[in-house]
Amino acid sequence: MSQVTLLGEVSQWNQETCQQELKTVLPKLVAMHHDTESWEDHTNILQIITSKFLPHLSLSESETGCFSTVLPKVVKVFASLLEEISKQIGGLSSQNTELHVFLRNILKMMVQILESLSGCVRHVNSFEESVSFDTIRSLPSCILRILKDTFQHCKDSEVMYSGRLSLVGDLLQGLFKEAYSLQKGLMELLDKINLEDTASEEDVSDIVTVIHSLLDICSIISRLDIALHANTWKCIIKQSVKYQSLVEDQLHHTDIAASLCEDLCTSVQNCLELAHQIQQTGLQEVVHCPEYRLFQKATKMCRFFANTLVHYTKEFKAFLTKSCCRFHQLYLQIHSKFPPSVCAPSVPPALSEELRVAVLVPMDAMLTQLMSFQPFAESVLNPDHQSSTELCLPQCLLLVNVLGKLSSQPGEALRLWSDGSQFSEETPRWSVFEAVLQSFRQCMLERALPVWLPGVMLRGQAQGRVSLHKHVCVHMCACVGVLPAQHFPPLERSLLAAVLQADTQTAVLATDVWCFLARYGTAELCFHHVLLIAHMIRSCPGEGYQLFHLALLLRRLLFLMTPRHQVEFVERFPPSQEENLCVWRHILLRCLCVEARIQVEKEVLAMASVVLQEWQNSGHRLGDIPRLNRILGCVLLVIGGSSLQAECVLSSVKIISQLWSHMSSNQVQDHPPLQCTVKLLLSLSAFLIKSLEPQVIVQAVSCLNGLPIQKCSDDLLLAALEFLASTGKVFFPPNIQV
Repeated sequence: MSQVTLLGEVSQWNQETCQQELKTVLPKLVAMHHDTESWEDHTNILQIITSKFLPHLSLSESETGCFSTVLPKVVKVFASLLEEISKQIGGLSSQNTELHVFLRNILKMMVQILESLSGCVRHVNSFEESVSFDTIRSLPSCILRILKDTFQHCKDSEVMYSGRLSLVGDLLQGLFKEAYSLQKGLMELLDKINLEDTASEEDVSDIVTVIHSLLDICSIISRLDIALHANTWKCIIKQSVKYQSLVEDQLHHTDIAASLCEDLCTSVQNCLELAHQIQQTGLQEVVHCPEYRLFQKATKMCRFFANTLVHYTKEFKAFLTKSCCRFHQLYLQIHSKFPPSVCAPSVPPALSEELRVAVLVPMDAMLTQLMSFQPFAESVLNPDHQSSTELCLPQCLLLVNVLGKLSSQPGEALRLWSDGSQFSEETPRWSVFEAVLQSFRQCMLERALPVWLPGVMLRGQAQGRVSLHKHVCVHMCACVGVLPAQHFPPLERSLLAAVLQADTQTAVLATDVWCFLARYGTAELCFHHVLLIAHMIRSCPGEGYQLFHLALLLRRLLFLMTPRHQVEFVERFPPSQEENLCVWRHILLRCLCVEARIQVEKEVLAMASVVLQEWQNSGHRLGDIPRLNRILGCVLLVIGGSSLQAECVLSSVKIISQLWSHMSSNQVQDHPPLQCTVKLLLSLSAFLIKSLEPQVIVQAVSCLNGLPIQKCSDDLLLAALEFLASTGKVFFPPNIQV
């Protein structure tokens, strides 16, 4: 019987006849299918095999009797059909009728092949018994290869067919619809498969191949169909978790995690674009516009991808070491899309909040999961990490979020974040405190605007909007409040490093936290810190931001010391020793107890008298002026204190009067150190103006009158204004008023 005759006859058979002739005819049809070179014959034979004879094969016979012998040829034929389309597509036009018909026939054959494969899947799914890979080994791999090629063709069709898409659009829609149905059936089939823990290496390899093939398909269909995309991801995660103990060592976890991250970012961007379109419509009630329903669907996808990522991370965290940098970047990218980020797109607040809940809540749960994972901590705390301008604030907020979670972490995780890298062989990482302060320093734009963040709850009430400085400060202090004492050293090192760097606002933030630490800790801890800072001030080589920041910290900490420790501090750093003057010139005496303040006033003024006398004995040597200025700075602090004693006033007036008598405007112009002396004398005179003799005031005004104002420094001019303003408090005799 010829091939044509056999096919014609078999096509007329009913199911009963097909069952009776199964053993005889099926092998002939399989051989004909294998040998034929005609695409049309191949498609017809495949349809006959799958529709008339496959239903009569048992599950165990399907693989050997049909799938393993027929499906490899199906893959080759399908690939050749796609290749032929690529070759001929350039000549397609409505005028080229012959080519138009030819290409449509090819697309029809592709649809028929997909229908035949769907028949194979329905056949296997019809069995109630459990399915093993042995009985269908050839089926999933064949279907997945063809599905991938089909979806790729549909995705490329707009470009491939260009302006001729309308000529084949109906068939492409049918092709996609049939592929959609085939994949849905395959995923249902995968649910029926159950592998035991004793499964063979071949079975494990097959399921791994299936998961990776579905991952490839996901990257293709992400913009083709939302539902199919989501269902494919569900299948990937379900199969991965279902066979976790078998496949976890072989899965491409980095690729899976990267794809999930990319899909989440894309979905969030889609939502924001839809929200922007809704905003442009200008509607007051956004829920009534048709775009809002699309926004809700897109938001649902965002929630799905975020939750899926959380689930996958929880199950396979140990295998995601290489993905931690991507997770870190994802967190920053997502947060940069929402207020208070200055780069966040302008969208209706209600829609932004809806999307925030859908995405940021799962992202926070993911952060909690990764807190104890060292590779993630190393990525976040990497000293070499450089954030772009739009990611500086998200990095800072990420670290603040970490601070809030530390108290609930086990000891090892707390050490991981709090202590930084301890040994040279470790991957370098900051402590979280150092990282927070460094990231705050990078947020120059956000501090300048400034941006506003939600305040913490206090007695059940939100504290409104607060600055970034206050937001970071409150959370750092809250963390310090529950931090075990053994983690104080890295905290103290981080605070000190921040105080010694150039950015003043960061130094002030570190000072705020340091003061909380001093109040929260013991009095001995505060005293120890004051001694340390005083030694550092004494070691500073000259005027500069380090000295300014340390002096600010010292002044604030002195207020927190006990009277006993203040007295002891005066004894440790007596003002009567010149090497300590650099410490006392930066201290506010009103922060000291009465006993300590009286001792400081006494020693400073006594020291000033000695220095002044030595300067006079040296013949007013100009080289001694810096030494004189140092003690005058301390005298200024003394008389600026409250409740100044009468003898202190007299001593100060005597010193001021003697110095004004030796100040010459010509010398002041020629010698810059003398300008500093005049500045200090003007400030001292302003404080004690009522106690100065009129002649002394005349000397001060005469010196000031001889200075070229345009060449004077700003601080000297300010001191002059302060002095001139103070002269309004006293009456001058007529003979000197001019």
